[in-house]
Amino acid sequence: MRFIDPVSNASVVRDEVVTAPGGVRLAVRRQGDPSRPIVLLVHGYPDTKAVWDEVVDALAERFHLVRYDVRGAGDSSRPSGVEPYAFEHLMADLGAVLDAVAGDRRVHLVGHDWGSIQGWEAVCTMPGRFASFTSISGPCLDHVGQWMRTRLAGRSARGLRQAAGQALRSAYIAFFRAPVLPEAMWRAGGGRLFTVALRGEGVRPRPGHPARTLTDDAVAGLGLYRADMRERLRRPRDRRTDVPVQVIVPTRDLFVSPHLVAGLAERAPDLSLRTVRAGHWVPRTHPDVIARWVREHVTRVEGGPLTEEERRALERARVRSRA
Repeated sequence: MRFIDPVSNASVVRDEVVTAPGGVRLAVRRQGDPSRPIVLLVHGYPDTKAVWDEVVDALAERFHLVRYDVRGAGDSSRPSGVEPYAFEHLMADLGAVLDAVAGDRRVHLVGHDWGSIQGWEAVCTMPGRFASFTSISGPCLDHVGQWMRTRLAGRSARGLRQAAGQALRSAYIAFFRAPVLPEAMWRAGGGRLFTVALRGEGVRPRPGHPARTLTDDAVAGLGLYRADMRERLRRPRDRRTDVPVQVIVPTRDLFVSPHLVAGLAERAPDLSLRTVRAGHWVPRTHPDVIARWVREHVTRVEGGPLTEEERRALERARVRSRA
C-alpha cells in the first residue's frame, strides 16, 4: 500500500490488490474520504485506471474514488486465451472489488468504453449493488444488437443510414476478432498508431496514459472482443435496469454512434442524456466536464444539495419514457 499526504483525505492515495475468483489479482486504487459516497470508475480498452487521473483529481474532495486495472490490463493479472474475458468473469472481478471496497454499501458506477460495456452488464444483472451508473462511449451490447435489428427491419432510409454508420464505426471489431493479425499489429508497433490516434483527438500523452504496458494490455484485451461480442450482437438479451443511468454522448466519437441512445428510456426508465462536442477519449480531453456531470448525477441520487443552475441542467438532461 502507498499513502500520500496523511493530512488531507482527498489526497490520500491507497494502492491495494484484490483477488478475484480464479486467483486473478486486480490492482485497485482508492482516493478520498472513505466515509463519503463511493464512486467506482472502470476503464476501457486498451487503457488502464490511469485514464481517470484528471477526473479523479476533480472529484476527490467530494467522494471516495475507486478504480482498478481490469483483468488483462496494467498491474492486474493477464489470463491467456479468450474464455477468461467472458462477461461472467468480468462480473466476478467487479463483484470482488465491490466486496473489498464497499461491503454492503451501494456504489456509483462510472464506465468508459469497455468499462461502460461491462457496466451495463453489471447494472442489469446485479442492480442492487449500484446507486447510479454513468455510461461513457460504451453501449449495452444487447441494446446495440436490438437497435441494429430494428433499423434493418424497418427499412427506412434514415434507419438504414444510422445502421450503416454504426457498422462503419464498428469495422475494427472484425479485425480484432481475427486470429493472429491483431496481435501481430500490436507487437509490431501498434502502440505508436494508438498514440497518433490519441493526439488526433487532442489527447496529450502523459505518464500513465498511454500505459507503459500498452502492448501487453492490448494483446490480452483482444479477448474482450472475442468472448461475448458476437453472441450478444447476434442473439441480444432483454436487458433492463431501474438504476438511475446517465449516458454521456461524445458527438465526435469515432466508434459509437450518438444514435445508439434511441430506445434506452424503455430499458432504463431513470435516464439522463448529456452530449459533449468531443471524441472517444473524453475523460482525457474534457475531465472537468465529466467530473461535473458525475458530481451532479451522484448528488441528485444521494439527495444532496444542488444549485438552481444544476437542478435546471439535470432536468433538461432527463429523458421521459414513452411507457
